Amino acid sequence: MCKAGLAIAGVLALAAQVQAQDRGAALVKDTQAWLDRTVEAARPVGAAPLRMEVSVGALDSRLTLAPCATVEPYIPPGMRLWGKTRLGLRCIDGNARWNVFLPVQVKAFGQAWVIKGDVAAGAILGEDDAVLAEVDWAQENASVLADPALWIGQTAARQLSTGQTLRFGLVKPSQVFQAGAMVRVVAQGAGFAVTSDGQALSAGVLGGQAKVRIDNGRVLSGVVLDVHTVRVDL
Repeated sequence: MCKAGLAIAGVLALAAQVQAQDRGAALVKDTQAWLDRTVEAARPVGAAPLRMEVSVGALDSRLTLAPCATVEPYIPPGMRLWGKTRLGLRCIDGNARWNVFLPVQVKAFGQAWVIKGDVAAGAILGEDDAVLAEVDWAQENASVLADPALWIGQTAARQLSTGQTLRFGLVKPSQVFQAGAMVRVVAQGAGFAVTSDGQALSAGVLGGQAKVRIDNGRVLSGVVLDVHTVRVDL
């Protein structure tokens, strides 16, 4: 090929590359708008006010996408619009059908409870152990413990660090008595309640089930209410 032919070929290749880059940039722009609408529409009714930030990454620079009249964004199976994820883009109206994936990140900023000072594993959390602060709810997959009732009085499942957001999996119900402990048994039914003493036959975990033996030798199962009380529904 002559020099002129090589020069023309080089220009055509550069033009094709620029066109591909322009198509990629347009795809990213359209995808950003679609994501903004989709994330806003997916916000649960009555959910805590969260400030959503959606950012779209770049397509693989090695991709060469054929022109397409209609590109359809979709959420791949097993993916969700939360945290670092990816979005599928497929051509449904073009001479060449293609399917690519685009990295995206969805952040959800809002008030949540964070650890005020280091808490040792096994320690029981009190209301002074955490403080409200703005965090990214989507930074981790585990859900945020937004209601203080979900963590106050619970036991740290592992070491908790200052500034760490309280999420499911970081706390567990507290054991409040051992098997063999003497407890108060409140047996209640429709319109009545009877209180008696009993001996725990299993360890008592707040909100969990425990077996107790009452004075007449009968064994009952009930819900642990506090360090001294088991409720039995009759």
